[in-house]
Order: sequence, then C-alpha cells, then structure tokens
Amino acid sequence: MTTDTEEPTLTIDELAARAGVTVRTVRFYSTRGLLPPPVIGPRRVGHYGREHLARLALIEEMQHQGMTLAAIERHLRQLPPDLTPHDLAIQRAVVASWAPDTVETVSRRELERRAGRPLADEDVERLAAMNVVARDGESFRVDCGLLRLGVQLLDVPLAQETILAARTALVEHARAAAHELSRLLRDAVAERDTRDVKSLSAHMHPLVVQALLTTFQRSLKEALQEWVDSATQGRPPGGHDRGTPTA
Repeated sequence: MTTDTEEPTLTIDELAARAGVTVRTVRFYSTRGLLPPPVIGPRRVGHYGREHLARLALIEEMQHQGMTLAAIERHLRQLPPDLTPHDLAIQRAVVASWAPDTVETVSRRELERRAGRPLADEDVERLAAMNVVARDGESFRVDCGLLRLGVQLLDVPLAQETILAARTALVEHARAAAHELSRLLRDAVAERDTRDVKSLSAHMHPLVVQALLTTFQRSLKEALQEWVDSATQGRPPGGHDRGTPTA
C-alpha cells in the first residue's frame, strides 16, 4: 500500500493503465495543464505518482458528468495547488455525488479497463461482496459510482468482514444524516413554490455533500489520531492512563 508522500514511480504507460485511459489522453491532459509535469528521472524518463492518478480520476469523473474541457480547466484552476491525492479523491466524490446512480452492464474486459488493472476472480468476488459488481451471465452489472472506490479497497490490508462492517456503519449513519438534513430543508421551504424547492435542492445537493465529506474527514482524522495517541501512551481510546484513578 502506498502513501501520499511516496516518490512518483510510474511510467506514462503504467499511469495510463492504472487510470484506465490511453497514453495519448495523458499527454493531451498534460499539454492542457490539467496534470502537473512528471518527475524526470534517469535517462530522461518521466515518473508519475498518486497525485497524477487522483487528478486523472477527477478529470474522468467530471467528463463522465458531462462537463466540457473548458469547464474542467476552470474547476481545476480554482482548486488549491497543494491538494494531496486524498484531497483530490474527496473532490471527485463530491463531483460524483451530482449524478444519479449509474449501473451499467459490461464485459469482463471492459470491467478491467474501467478498473484500470487486471482483476483476479478473487478480486471480482470481493467487489461483488461490496455490492460494486454483480454477475449477469457472462457480463457484469457495475455500479460506476462505486467502482474506483471498490478497486482501491482491494489493496487495503483489512479482512473482508471488516470492510463490509465499515460499509454497513457508513451507510446506516449516512442515511440517518440524510434523513435529518432532508427534514430540516423540507421544513425550511414548506411554504415555498415547487420550482423554488427544486432549485434549492439542486443547489444544496453538492454543498451538503461537501459539508458531510469535510465534516466526516475531520472527525475521522481526530478519531484516528486519538487512537494512535492512546496506543502509544498505553491507554484505551477516550480513556485515561492505565492505573490512573479517575475523578
């Protein structure tokens, strides 16, 4: 598993394969300034890393949502220049949230192309367990919004049961938050015209998703930091030092 701080190690061919695009596409995006330049290594070979992968995923997602190249360029110019691959993944999640659920039926070859990597039978089974894909005869029904996330989870060193339990917890809490926010917004616009309600919903959707993602990101970071601190200091999370009496 890699981290955001690892040195770029992918050639342009490897980057294109991992991202599920062509080398020509990578070069085109680079000439338009949509991708940062590669790190030039020995023998003048360019090397790419996680930031390039994350930016390609964001660009492809925006294209999937029907954004023009000019609109994509404007959107990327507005982003802070020091975004990490993790930050870019959050941006992509926000963009993906604008679109309705999309499920497509594809061949095994097309599934691997979209995944950006070969998929062993075990990988496909794990994706199916996460409800990302489902067999349909010789083809596969794919939840396009979840595919890239599911592929990333294949490399996470956690048991399948843990991943599924985490997914269940996220879905339950997300639904509860969505229902509560929906109730608050519904009450706030109860007396308004139907067109105003639809307009407000269209504008609020990406804003609410961004707020939820940002809040969850910060909360998770705080919780993980507390867990790390407690582990290094020998006390349970949220508790006190062992042997120290509480008030």
